[in-house]
Amino acid sequence: MSESEVKVGLNGTNGYAIPLFGFPNIPLPSAIGGFAEQGVASAQQGCEKIKVASAEMAEALCETYSSNAKGATDYAAKLIEMSNANTVSAIDFFAQALGSKSVPDVFTLSVAQARKTFDTASAQNKELWGLGEKLAKEAGEPIKKYFAKVLHPPS
Repeated sequence: MSESEVKVGLNGTNGYAIPLFGFPNIPLPSAIGGFAEQGVASAQQGCEKIKVASAEMAEALCETYSSNAKGATDYAAKLIEMSNANTVSAIDFFAQALGSKSVPDVFTLSVAQARKTFDTASAQNKELWGLGEKLAKEAGEPIKKYFAKVLHPPS
């Protein structure tokens, strides 16, 4: 809208009528009209910047969600794999224990099984810890890139 389109007679003096966000024109004195135009333009620019930032953040969150979904699936698959291995180990132990001929044999098998279970659990925990670290790093990467972009925009 040009300046000539917004000038109106205001009690015999020139003034401005500024359309504010779709409301009817509000007549304003000339001195205030210029400031009001600048304010409206500034507000519209601010709204545009917010829209762009919102779209970029939504994109970063979508990337994060995608990464989280894949990482969580990998983690769950590893848990199922480990659970299966632990179940097979326990069934093997019980089969061997039932086939034992004496109490000392059962005791020896139990000690060996306890040691094997401890070693396996330690290795599994270490592997799950590594997967958890990887998942956390990958999940935070899109948001980290977004904030780096916002805080340090390219010149």
